[in-house]
Amino acid sequence: MTRTYLVTGSASGIGKVTAAALSERGHHVIGVDLKNADIEADLSTAEGRHELVRRASELSGGVLHGVLAVAGLVIPRPVTVAVNHYGAVATLEGLRPLLAAAENPRAAVVSSLAALEEVDDRLLDIIETGSEADAIAYADTLGATANATGSSVLYTTSKRSVARWVRRTASTDDWARAGIALNAVAPGVILTPMTAAALETEEGRAALDAGAPAPFGGPAADPVAVANLLAWLTSEENLYVTGQIIFVDGGAESIRRPDLV
Repeated sequence: MTRTYLVTGSASGIGKVTAAALSERGHHVIGVDLKNADIEADLSTAEGRHELVRRASELSGGVLHGVLAVAGLVIPRPVTVAVNHYGAVATLEGLRPLLAAAENPRAAVVSSLAALEEVDDRLLDIIETGSEADAIAYADTLGATANATGSSVLYTTSKRSVARWVRRTASTDDWARAGIALNAVAPGVILTPMTAAALETEEGRAALDAGAPAPFGGPAADPVAVANLLAWLTSEENLYVTGQIIFVDGGAESIRRPDLV
């Protein structure tokens, strides 16, 4: 059966590879990005999110079988929080009525292995209990603040918050009891233009391995590894998986948290 999917961040990286993987499987894919996409929208803004929902309704005919919130940023600026958390949640919630109209609807969002790193607890609390305006204002005060590993706390916090949102939301009446599976994937080191330079040197590979050891298939994975998992999670073959944060990391998370069950 041909299904209709919407993929944010479709113009590059994991989003582009995921959109291609779904198309190769014979499905109709609606891509969303700032440019070079079926829907051009800035998910850091309320206007962009509204445009996404409006155009998605038009292009899908009111029915979406799968929504994949892949778009994300790593830059140490408040816009990272706006896209990684609020943009992703707005995408999933805004398109939920189109999913509810489909047969075997599924949804997924991309978190990160970096969500296990140190976060800013106050920012996390504001995201979960306060307003977006307050969260962005506080994020602005943090600027380029990094944690002990050198990761931007804006990135790690926004990736943890969206993963926690999935855990708390997936089993609710609006999602699980409506027949919509909702999951997250958490990639480790993925081969992208940002990691390619580091992977070319022994020192770079050692640094990546220190933060995200990947004995299975490491030190970095092709984006297709994430795309294939996203495609399965949002397929009709996923009959019983929801509310999960699935690490695509070559074993890094299990090394870091061996006793977690």
